[in-house]
Amino acid sequence: MPHVLALDQGTTSSRAIVFDASGAVRAAAQREFRQIFPQGGWVEHDAVEIWATQSGVMHEAIAKAGIAARDVAAIGITNQRETTVLWERATGRPLAHAIVWQDRRTAGICEALRAAGHAPTFLRKTGLVLDAYFSGTKLKWLLDHVPGARERARRGELAFGTVDSWLVWNLTGGRVHATDPSNASRTLLFDIHRGDWDDELCALLDVPRELLPAIVPSSGVCGTAALDGVEIPIAGIAGDQQAALFGQACHSPGLAKNTYGTGCFLLMNTGGNAVASVNNLLTTVAWSRDGRTDYALEGSVFIGGAVVQWLRDGLGIIRSAHEVEALAASVPDNGGVCFVPAFAGLGAPHWDPYARGSIFGLTRGATGGHLARAALESIALQSRDVLDAMQRDAGITLAGLRVDGGAAANDLLMQFQADILGVPVVRPQVLETTALGAAYLAGLAVGYWKDAAEVAANWRIDREFEPSMPRARVAELIAGWERAVERSRRWVVQETGDPLGPAGTGRCATRPRARPPIPSASPMPARRPREVRRRRKTCIGSQLRA
Repeated sequence: MPHVLALDQGTTSSRAIVFDASGAVRAAAQREFRQIFPQGGWVEHDAVEIWATQSGVMHEAIAKAGIAARDVAAIGITNQRETTVLWERATGRPLAHAIVWQDRRTAGICEALRAAGHAPTFLRKTGLVLDAYFSGTKLKWLLDHVPGARERARRGELAFGTVDSWLVWNLTGGRVHATDPSNASRTLLFDIHRGDWDDELCALLDVPRELLPAIVPSSGVCGTAALDGVEIPIAGIAGDQQAALFGQACHSPGLAKNTYGTGCFLLMNTGGNAVASVNNLLTTVAWSRDGRTDYALEGSVFIGGAVVQWLRDGLGIIRSAHEVEALAASVPDNGGVCFVPAFAGLGAPHWDPYARGSIFGLTRGATGGHLARAALESIALQSRDVLDAMQRDAGITLAGLRVDGGAAANDLLMQFQADILGVPVVRPQVLETTALGAAYLAGLAVGYWKDAAEVAANWRIDREFEPSMPRARVAELIAGWERAVERSRRWVVQETGDPLGPAGTGRCATRPRARPPIPSASPMPARRPREVRRRRKTCIGSQLRA
């Protein structure tokens, strides 16, 4: 019996999942890869390692499912978005480490573009705010700093892509250089209304069009991958959050989901209408299929589940992410501790690249349990900020919120999310909705599933969390959170004459130092940089930086 294979390339790991026709997981494989932090505010990945881990888990998942390559009807790809890869077409060799979506080094470029009055142009055409989060300024940085890169790009020697493009290139042996509109819409280079790369935006960022991948539908065959001598169609591509929206069966306008992964990403389907936000949210392409483009409103929280990873790797108060729920439950409340995990600045609706992580309310009685609880609460409180803005933009009040992602398995977090929102939080039986969405998009393209209604029928509830916290207590927690967020903002100040900007250096206002040299995002092979387990410095006061 045929199956569909989903490749889910995330921020901290590469996964592959085999699904059957009911949307059930037949087998899965996962491998983590290095997180590279050359300096404060900078985050990189080794694109070669990304491909190696993704290729490895792809073969592993097929073997675990007990099927052969001929039993795979189609491959769907979903990926961490915005992360920027630049490589040689002739060799497939990356010119530098990939610059990750969390990286803040291009905040200064964004500031300069805003000062020149270009923000309205980017917003009108792309639906995005000018922020270091998106790919365009990362690509500009690479072209500016890798010697000869821009000239080589103009000669057609180089290729740019988000991670989906990098995987398609490798899966097809370099025959296909493509992306879909959901990923293209995260680059600051794509006009979401025309559905094409935009010459004016490319000129503003000094990005040659010769670099850019072809635009293909999110659901449609764009090439084939040879596995064990069998050519398997690559038939679905979507950024991870749009894929999760599709996998959660949010196929109609007004339906919304929140994914709790490395970050948190709340998306609401707006159908064929690209709703312009007035509350600092993003207007993005949801997917394109059957000749139609659907859009979504999105609010992005940069640090969600990554705060738990920091408790493990940075503080060492837990040995595995699964231990955080028990540690948080060891205390009845947060003990007055409030944690703003702005390790990479603040995303929607604040958009402050100069905020930094802060912990408030510490006393001698504070314990690891209080810190763990405050960390989990911060995930829900950030999501609440986004949902509040989204409801104002859409002019509706959500009756409930569908959730997915690894942290959605945490009952304490999900109950607190329901309490803080005041609406039911609904968790499906299959939490792997990101991979499932990619599988659905691929399967629909090859006729494995008949239509969207058939895949929507697979969605089933695991548990519904009802609000139970007194509203007075909720109001008290929100007020404390808003005070803490305000005090965390604008922590890093710009140093006159530094073109990389304050978030590029990650410097504390109280500890200026000389501008560092160009880091490992320089021509490869580069010196092996310091990695995730390196000792981190702290700024004075209670500011804790990742």
